[in-house]
Amino acid sequence: MENIIYKICSSDEWNEANRLGSYKGSRDDLRDGFIHFSSKDQVEETLKKHFASQKGLLLLDVDMTLLKEGALKWEISRNGEKFPHLYDELNLDAVIKVTEIPDNR
Repeated sequence: MENIIYKICSSDEWNEANRLGSYKGSRDDLRDGFIHFSSKDQVEETLKKHFASQKGLLLLDVDMTLLKEGALKWEISRNGEKFPHLYDELNLDAVIKVTEIPDNR
């Protein structure tokens, strides 16, 4: 299994994470009690379903091996698929790449 999971977030959320030194999650993440991630194969559908009209988005590539041990759980979610959920703040050193998502997708 690839060691990379993906988080879609706004550039404002990412700027705030850099200011604070960790990413606490989006409003939805905070409501649900964990940070929502996607596998590589789930990113496009997540983008369409949850971020369709949003602009100024980023895709964070996160190395799972750099997360706090035991904080990441793969749980059944949309369409009976397992999704990665982080039950902790995201430490910024686990983010290995940040890519702008085009607004005209």
